[in-house]
Amino acid sequence: MKLELVDVTERSDDLCVARVPLFQALTHGEQLDVAAVARPVKTAKGEQIYGAGDNISQLMVVHTGMIKISRISADGQEQIIRVLHPGDFVGESAFLGGGRPDHYATALEAGSMCVFRHQDLGQLIGAHPSIGLRMLQGVSRRLDATEERLAAVTSVEVGGRLARYLVELPAKRSGHDTTRVRLPLAKKDIASLLDTTPESLSRQLRRLQDAGVIALEGARDIVILDIDRLLHLAE
Repeated sequence: MKLELVDVTERSDDLCVARVPLFQALTHGEQLDVAAVARPVKTAKGEQIYGAGDNISQLMVVHTGMIKISRISADGQEQIIRVLHPGDFVGESAFLGGGRPDHYATALEAGSMCVFRHQDLGQLIGAHPSIGLRMLQGVSRRLDATEERLAAVTSVEVGGRLARYLVELPAKRSGHDTTRVRLPLAKKDIASLLDTTPESLSRQLRRLQDAGVIALEGARDIVILDIDRLLHLAE
């Protein structure tokens, strides 16, 4: 992947590192030191950032945009593992374990990242041990989420997984007793993330609408009409 360098002077309140939990325990001055070794890059929509087996020697922190992490099965089917949003990072496994990725990272939309060479990251952790601790905490949370997802696949039906996904999306008040959410991904990608098919996802959305739980507006907007029933399904 050819990464495009960003030649910008970031405002003090818009430092990439200031948005990342890894670096939030640092003082602003220390964050400026970290930002000095970060390499800002831009990503284009649909751009493959790296692939399975690539020699990754960088920690990549999402500044803007979204990145999907996915695997390709033997029969060529894509399975989305997770989606990275601003503040999330990837590349820590290669830094901690020295292995190569078994997945692909692809930009879902145009965005930007802060990239750290592993050599620079090692020096930063030596100077600021809290960075290493927070990195391990992030990996631990990711493992917990993976275990929860595996448990849900085997014990929770598609409707329950969809309800849980909807209640976890950022919501805005749209009426007296209703809230509105916007699907951040294409439905085929959401279906992959929920370990189901696009057809099954569409059926479940229609069932929720027919039951008066939600109202579908356009391709991605959803009005939640009965949050209590949706929460019950999510449980």
